[in-house]
Amino acid sequence: MSMGPVADPVSEDRLLDGRVLLRQPAAGYRAAIDPVLLAAAAPAAAGDSVADLGCGAGAAFLCLAARVEAVHTVGLDVDPQAVALARANIQRNGLSARAAVAASDIADPPDWVVPCSFDQAICNPPFLERGRVTLSVDPGRRQSDVEGSADLDAWIAAAHRLLRPKGWLTLIHRADRVDAVCARLAGRFGGVEIVPIWPKAGAAARRVIVRARKGVRSPARLGPGLVLHRDDGAFTAAATAILRGGAALDDALATAGD
Repeated sequence: MSMGPVADPVSEDRLLDGRVLLRQPAAGYRAAIDPVLLAAAAPAAAGDSVADLGCGAGAAFLCLAARVEAVHTVGLDVDPQAVALARANIQRNGLSARAAVAASDIADPPDWVVPCSFDQAICNPPFLERGRVTLSVDPGRRQSDVEGSADLDAWIAAAHRLLRPKGWLTLIHRADRVDAVCARLAGRFGGVEIVPIWPKAGAAARRVIVRARKGVRSPARLGPGLVLHRDDGAFTAAATAILRGGAALDDALATAGD
């Protein structure tokens, strides 16, 4: 079935060593390793329902569906081109029976995206606060990098509305905004786990994975972190297991020898 024309040039890419086929914009924002790490970090089990907030072309939920059997995913995104690409990617990866995308603001999903019905929510929200950075001339990169009408609090509130009690939120963000993330989780989520992502051993973390559960009261913890690169620039064994092998983050950290 035709999904309609896509206005801007697209590229044909592969993730997880070719297990995921990804059609995405040829310019502007392009999925790199962040959505793959996000998918690997989500503690989803077979049969879980997953909401991907700001799904873009679908990289994160496609990787999650490739790893976890029988998860059902719903992506939300306001960008019509991203939605068209995500729908095409669902078909190309044979996931039409367990994945759907809504052209929707995260704060105002359609009626069929039911509040308090999801086991998992994942998101890669814009990293930068509006008013504190120079905006990119590329509209796609502006939308992906800089908060718009939905700030960080709105992203976390949207996940809270969609999740069941004790449902999991997993997000990836800049390490220098982890305090802002934790402040906005307070009162909504507990059991917060922060997983630092280091570019190489001995370097400061640039990204963090944050996992939390709706309505629980468990204390926060700092989890084992992931080192991406060895000194020679190659990926570590743990990073390779995730980015190429499609391993779960926790499994990769537990078994890798780096």
